Amino acid sequence: MASIRKRGKSYQITVSNGRDIHDRQILETATWTPDPSKTEKQNQKALDRFAMDFEDKVKSGKYLKGEKMTYKEYSALWLSEYAEKQMERTSIERCENSLNNIILPAIGHLRLSEIQPLHLTRLYSGLAEHGYTKNGKQKPYSARTIKRIHQIISSSLNTAVYWQLIESSPCQRVKPPKVEKQADVKHFTLEQAKAFLNQLDTPYTVAHWGRTKKDGSESRKHYEEKEIPLQFKVLFHLAVFGGFRRGELAALTWDDIDFQNLTVTINKASARTKDGIITKAPKTFSSNRTVTLPASTMKLIQKYKAEQQRYRLSLGTYWKGSNYLFIQDDGKQMDISTPNKVFKKVIRIYNETHEDKLPEITLHGLRHTSATLLIAQNVDIKTVSNRLGHSETSTTMDIYAHALQKQDELAAESLGELFATKKQKKC
Repeated sequence: MASIRKRGKSYQITVSNGRDIHDRQILETATWTPDPSKTEKQNQKALDRFAMDFEDKVKSGKYLKGEKMTYKEYSALWLSEYAEKQMERTSIERCENSLNNIILPAIGHLRLSEIQPLHLTRLYSGLAEHGYTKNGKQKPYSARTIKRIHQIISSSLNTAVYWQLIESSPCQRVKPPKVEKQADVKHFTLEQAKAFLNQLDTPYTVAHWGRTKKDGSESRKHYEEKEIPLQFKVLFHLAVFGGFRRGELAALTWDDIDFQNLTVTINKASARTKDGIITKAPKTFSSNRTVTLPASTMKLIQKYKAEQQRYRLSLGTYWKGSNYLFIQDDGKQMDISTPNKVFKKVIRIYNETHEDKLPEITLHGLRHTSATLLIAQNVDIKTVSNRLGHSETSTTMDIYAHALQKQDELAAESLGELFATKKQKKC
């Protein structure tokens, strides 16, 4: 029989739940608080009913620990017992960041069994309306971010159901904001891509301002002509002609390059974590792929390989690297953020000297450029998808819907012109 004990303004109900492997009694407890709007007699009936229901749950095996554990306590368990074993390190860190900064401040105090669809609906509405503060201004969270938050909560609570901590997940009855598809991904046109690649081979001038000498006089301003280092030319050519991701480029080693067959094999990727740069196998099977490249690109890579070998010999014992294509001054793997800095620099140099400006896209935009140009050349979507390492052609079609729509319009025009030509011949 349940034991009821008054503790301050509430009551503690204790029920025996058998014995553990050490023959110690297992006690399950629950807390009940009287309703001040009800009479003493009504509260006593409610307490007796609560104690009876609680005992029935314990005895029938339906009592779940989620009725005691807060979401904050559970999230720590979920991260250590589920996420650490099932997810990539970068994904885990994104989850931890979202949990600590957004999710736990809102629902961390709630017990698992207390979390209702309304709690989540209000959380998502608050994120969309109030958002966060940046530079003193209030900015709403995007629908994409809120959907990611929902996915984290949903994954954690679905695991709680699987672990039999709660009977069902409230996420099943909550719809996060709909993420609108982008009208077009940011990329270079063919002419812009040509201009960008040409800029890689164009020397640029750097101004050095005069310095104050010891005698107080100013030295003259002078100019220095520089070139984009060959390894960055190679990296950007690979991004355009191979459509590789930033992490895939950073992880490339010389044994991934097949000069005879003009191919590059992707079998790993690098990513930044709080512990530094890590290199691992791609997160999906389809990301493992071999991509054929133009002969001109392979010649450029071959030229760079010879340059790197000469540089390695010149460093002697100062060489600290291994077999990476893209390196720091001492031969170690290049930092994953470096290519993006140089990419922005090339665009800035070009725009300072040309009237037709290049759009300030991201380095990932070169991957989009590669795919968009292939589609424009009527390369079938399966081939484009394989080169990009997408697991499904539907992913490629969703991302590049705008480019595919243009091709559909061109196809309609071509068909119309074909029949118009035949009609004219008959006349």
